[in-house]
Amino acid sequence: MASVFTKIINGEIPAYKIAETEDYLAFLDVFPLVKGHTLVIPKKEIDKIFEMDKALYLGLMDFAYDIAQAVEKAIPCVRVGVAVIGLEVPHTHVHLVPLNTVQDINFTNPKIKLENEEMIEIAKKIKSFL
Repeated sequence: MASVFTKIINGEIPAYKIAETEDYLAFLDVFPLVKGHTLVIPKKEIDKIFEMDKALYLGLMDFAYDIAQAVEKAIPCVRVGVAVIGLEVPHTHVHLVPLNTVQDINFTNPKIKLENEEMIEIAKKIKSFL
């Protein structure tokens, strides 16, 4: 069964896309910890990040680097934190989280709810720095 991320890749589920290549996709997390929380994924459905072949892994990190640079310019923050947890969706994904405190990347925190218009504006602002 296809993961929710594969369904996003295939256009079956909408997403607030930030950037896309032949192999990777970046989009806003719809259950964000903070404004600008972005997910970066390989289009190939692989459950665990270290099951990826090295070239795909390095490509994912290179793609995530560019996205993180744009997030940091677009969202007021001290830095962008990175987390790879992967327990909630069986498809490798890198969390890019704008940080002002260490608590901003605490995954036990309640998720924030943003209106559709605000998500569109955040995605547009991040894209503007790519």
